[in-house]
Amino acid sequence: MRRFFLLTSALMVCMLLFAQGKAVVSPEIHDDNRVTFRLVTPAHVAQVRIGSDCFPSGSADLKKNEDGVWEFTTPDTLVSELYSYFFIVDGVRMLDPSNVYMIRDVSTIMNIFIVGGDPGSLYKVNAVPHGAVSRLWYNSPTLNMKRRLIVYTPAGYDAGSNKKYPVLYLLHGMGGDEEAWMALGRATQILDNLIAAGKAKPMIVVIPNGNVAQEAAPGESSLGFIPPTPDLPKTMEGTFESSFPDIVDYVDTHYRTYRKKSHRAICGLSMGGYHAKFISAQYPDVFDYIGLFSAAITPEKGVYSDIYNNAEVKLKIQFDKKPKLYWIGIGNSDFLYGPNRDYRNFLDQNHYPYTYFETGGGHGWLNWRIYLTEFVQKVFK
Repeated sequence: MRRFFLLTSALMVCMLLFAQGKAVVSPEIHDDNRVTFRLVTPAHVAQVRIGSDCFPSGSADLKKNEDGVWEFTTPDTLVSELYSYFFIVDGVRMLDPSNVYMIRDVSTIMNIFIVGGDPGSLYKVNAVPHGAVSRLWYNSPTLNMKRRLIVYTPAGYDAGSNKKYPVLYLLHGMGGDEEAWMALGRATQILDNLIAAGKAKPMIVVIPNGNVAQEAAPGESSLGFIPPTPDLPKTMEGTFESSFPDIVDYVDTHYRTYRKKSHRAICGLSMGGYHAKFISAQYPDVFDYIGLFSAAITPEKGVYSDIYNNAEVKLKIQFDKKPKLYWIGIGNSDFLYGPNRDYRNFLDQNHYPYTYFETGGGHGWLNWRIYLTEFVQKVFK
């Protein structure tokens, strides 16, 4: 109730200021790429803070300006990126009522903005040919249920030709769903822009739901408006990996694809990287391009599955078949950096070739969008 009162009051004050010709601009991106955030609140509010991934500390205090508007300007210029933020008003988290652009990350809603340049321009809708996005239901005989996935087809796919396309299977992380790479990852914009620039091959991109307990993203299935949560049953215990051929079969029978290993790629972030690692090893004749983005590496203690048994033997078989690209990306402050380093040491010791891409930063979308951008420029070449 208190959060509703604060938000309603802030909206009413913003409407009053707008009526008086004093529209609140937030965020305001300045010419030097510093950004100012503003918020109008009822007079009794004592503190306003901002939480954001746009500055190193992650949070800062707003101060009232001469017009009584709470305000904060980033002390440094921001590098080009898509950033998220939210306000905390007297301890209550709320969105920016002056910014209608927002995204959901698991159960958290945040406002977003883009600072232009590179790579931010890749995350924008630009004046280039656009692909199509479909949300489809497929039958999974392995799971005995209908499930939803998202399919991106590149510009020109629906032009009536018989042209076939390679396929990238793009996997989300724990707590995410099939919408995560579209909303948070800007996958459609990245693909449109790189394909238009000739930097990536035209490809079909398939984004499934990696949570086998779900038919689809929260609010998009017969379960109704359930709370999003990362604590789902049958997570990272082999069932999703075992059922993955159902997805490949559906795509190959419903789209114009090359049904060859050389025309299939699989990649994912965190839990999705874990899935990509084990799926590609379990089915070594299916994928020639594998991408692990900040990937979880090993099963939790007490987890047993045929998928994870004989992992080293399966990796040897996989690398004996010479995949064209085995790509690993991670930030140097990621909490999974240690396990990824150990995994790279194992690959080195066994002379298994891979490409390594290290960035600053940790376990978040600022890195994962970059990894997708790098990876899609290297596949199907």
